[in-house]
Amino acid sequence: MPHSGLNCKVSANLVNTWESYRDVPRLGRKTRIGGKQREALWVIFQGVQSGLAQRGLLTWPMLLRQVAAHLAASDRRPFDFAIIDESQDLDVAELRFLSTFGNARANSLFFTGDLGQRIFQQPFPWRALGVDIRGRAHTLTINYRTSHQIRQQADRLLPPSLTDVDGNTEERRGTISIFNGSQPTITVYANQGDETAAVARWIAVRLAEGIRPEEIGVFVQDQTQLERATAAITLQERIERVTDESDLEEIYTTERHLLYVACTRARDHLLVTGVEPASEFLEDMR
Repeated sequence: MPHSGLNCKVSANLVNTWESYRDVPRLGRKTRIGGKQREALWVIFQGVQSGLAQRGLLTWPMLLRQVAAHLAASDRRPFDFAIIDESQDLDVAELRFLSTFGNARANSLFFTGDLGQRIFQQPFPWRALGVDIRGRAHTLTINYRTSHQIRQQADRLLPPSLTDVDGNTEERRGTISIFNGSQPTITVYANQGDETAAVARWIAVRLAEGIRPEEIGVFVQDQTQLERATAAITLQERIERVTDESDLEEIYTTERHLLYVACTRARDHLLVTGVEPASEFLEDMR
């Protein structure tokens, strides 16, 4: 990762003094950081920045900042219009760059995205960076990729409407799929052995139906679950380590959206399994 090890807020806002770091707002963050914590963190960030400068390296946000400054100083743009897909994954530095890129011509930027598929990117106000889409957004309601049965099951993981930091609301009600498929299977097993055997049988049936191996995807919650090669979802250990209520809410939201994204990757068939004690989200889908 280009900016691994450097706080995204520090890098994205090109913060290079203690005063600017102390005063910069924590966009999208719920948990407050005290003055002593900021002082301790600044020592770390300052050391990273010094090390990067000595080696002649830039983080990705630093590079975007330099390109944006170059564009702002020129009347020319490399393109007249731009379409930005998966816009829910944009971070502060990327949107600031796009704002500079698009300010030379009205209606030059077209964003597409899905708030339900935002997983790891913290929400932040677009208006503060010069991109105001209030009253100009439109929700697409026809799903061409996922069967009606899978979409309907996955939609139970999310509320009927989602609202971003700027107050734009994305209505999820009224969405339709253009084709039908089999009903998703959601099962919780007593142990990993039973789960592994069941997943293997399910895959064998799909292969016998003529589905090619490369058309089957197996998703897991995180890297520690790769050996199981199943979609077993469990939150308990992670939740027990969290003491701040707002951080706990953030974890639940992230995990719920992660499961939603995994489910909606399927087109015709969906199998979701877990091992006791399984995630409560599986109950929400039933």
